[in-house]
Amino acid sequence: MVMMGAGPSRRTPGMEEDEEVSFDHFQILRAIGKGSFGKVCIVQKRDSRKMYAMKYVNKQQCIERDEARNVLRELQVMRRLQHPFLVNLWFSFQDEEDLFMVVDLLLGGDLRFHLQQKVQFKEETVKLYICELALALCYLQREHIIHRDIKPDNILLDEHGHVHITDFNVATVLKGSEKASSLAGTKPYMAPEVFAGPGYDYAVDWWSLGITAYELLRGSLLTKDPENRPSRLSEIRSDPYLADVNWDAVLEKSVPPGFVPNKGRLNCDPTFELEEMILESKPLHKKKKRLAKSRNKHSKPLPTHMQTSLDTLTEDFMVFNREKMKRSESPAGHFPTAGWTEEHD
Repeated sequence: MVMMGAGPSRRTPGMEEDEEVSFDHFQILRAIGKGSFGKVCIVQKRDSRKMYAMKYVNKQQCIERDEARNVLRELQVMRRLQHPFLVNLWFSFQDEEDLFMVVDLLLGGDLRFHLQQKVQFKEETVKLYICELALALCYLQREHIIHRDIKPDNILLDEHGHVHITDFNVATVLKGSEKASSLAGTKPYMAPEVFAGPGYDYAVDWWSLGITAYELLRGSLLTKDPENRPSRLSEIRSDPYLADVNWDAVLEKSVPPGFVPNKGRLNCDPTFELEEMILESKPLHKKKKRLAKSRNKHSKPLPTHMQTSLDTLTEDFMVFNREKMKRSESPAGHFPTAGWTEEHD
């Protein structure tokens, strides 16, 4: 794997139990893309040797682009989620320059990339995608979350070809019987009721799944009236088209996908790596030296309003460590495998 100017890997001693995870606990390997949160690179945690994707965004740019609210909302949502068909959050932390989120590494590329590569998805493959994504949407619905941006760009494949939903940048949490009302998402994938008002609920994600399925193969889930649109897993399961699906097997990822990403190449645009190496004014792999240098000299003070916004963002950003959380859990606290395909209100 190509390294972004990093030196040889040094295995560090295991972390102290109460030690907070930071940028120094990861070796940066290479840039792989850009997302709503910021840039994305592949990293390896030095003590466990586990590979992750690290998403990072510059604090000052975050304020200047008025994106702080979305960044904090994505972090708040992802902290409470864990599911086999989501891109799960493992760590969040910050330093003087950047905010970081470390998530599952999925090297199969997103569905948009494969559509652009002219992949012809077979019907059985798309059928499995619908089932896996339906399980994820069912889980989100039970957690009272509307994703609001289901589309091929936000569906990543793992190395075996299973799908995972990413990017909770515009997700929202519903309380009780309330409905959402703000215009959010990507217009070609947005359900009619998002534009028509007076409010909408979880059904919009199932419309977006229908548009995605149509784009991959052919239409489903595209009933215009949200009252008549399938928007629960039980309604999807009763569809004759999916009558032969073993849903427990789908959840356990024991149904082999019909399309497996090419393991001999990186399934993303290679220009991200070149941009990071050549065009980036503050490259990630030079962060340690840059921060050490800046700490030893007096930097020019920022305008008062910018400094106030940065201080608020730094204070509101939440540190998260799923690894530590799992260590404190009993075995009973791990994923249940039974019952996840059932409907619960």
